[in-house]
Formats: sequence, C-alpha cells, structure tokens
Amino acid sequence: MKEAFSRRLSKSSATGSNVTLGKHPIHPMMVTFPIAFLMAAVASDAAFLVTADGFWARMSLWLVGAGAGMGLLAGVAGAAELLSIPEIRSRSAAWSHFVAAVMLLSVAFLNWFIRLPDAAAAVYPFGIGLSMLTALLVMVAGWMGGKLVFEYRMGVEE
Repeated sequence: MKEAFSRRLSKSSATGSNVTLGKHPIHPMMVTFPIAFLMAAVASDAAFLVTADGFWARMSLWLVGAGAGMGLLAGVAGAAELLSIPEIRSRSAAWSHFVAAVMLLSVAFLNWFIRLPDAAAAVYPFGIGLSMLTALLVMVAGWMGGKLVFEYRMGVEE
C-alpha cells in the first residue's frame, strides 16, 4: 500500500504556492473555516426543526453568513493561485474545483440572503434544503481540492 501511495505521489512533481504566509499556502489554511461553518449550519437547521427554538435558526443565520464570507476570502486566495500558476491552470481538477467552489459560494450567499429577513421562517423548506445542497457542494469541492494536493501535489513544496 505504501508503494502504491509513493507511486501516486511521484506521478507529478510538486508545484509550490504563490499566495503564502511564510511558506504556508493561504488557501488551504482559510478553507477550514467555511467548511466548518457551512457543515454546522445543516446541524443547526436540524436542531431548529427538532426543538423549534429560535436560537438554532439565528445560529444557522450566523453560520451560513460567516461560512459564505470566509468562503469568499478563501476563494480570492484560491483564484489568485489558479490565475498565477500555469501548472495549476493546466489541471482539469483545478477548474472543476473552481466551478464547484463558485457554485458553493453562490448557494451559500443565497441561503444567507433568504434568512436575513426572518431566520426562523426561512429554515423550512428552503433554508435546510440549501444548507444540504451547500454541504454536498462542500464535499465535491473538497474532493477536487484534495485531488489537486494529494494526486497532483499542487501547493506542496519539495
């Protein structure tokens, strides 16, 4: 198994990052926040549906808003990587990741905007539906991002 993993990594040479803090790529550091916020929104929507406690609806509003906002910041760092490094632009997985992330942010912002007037009224059916769609898009974008790092070694220093 270890040999198969080594062969997979040697498939391409590592491509470093241009958008860094020190030598650490900023995009992978930032994506953890919107992932956590947007996935937690599904749980807080479910908690609201079970308990009917307005706290959970307000929590979802804040989680979706923070996830969308932090996702936008992470997206700017990711887009800077995509546009500044030819090796990344040449990978179809990079473009798939980009498209999935743009769709994800679009759905997250829509989810947030529909919750702003009345967080509790927006949870069912549209809020929780959009939260679940967002969670699915997080998984797709994450899979493609992981493919870039682990298979194509993008953003990795030798």
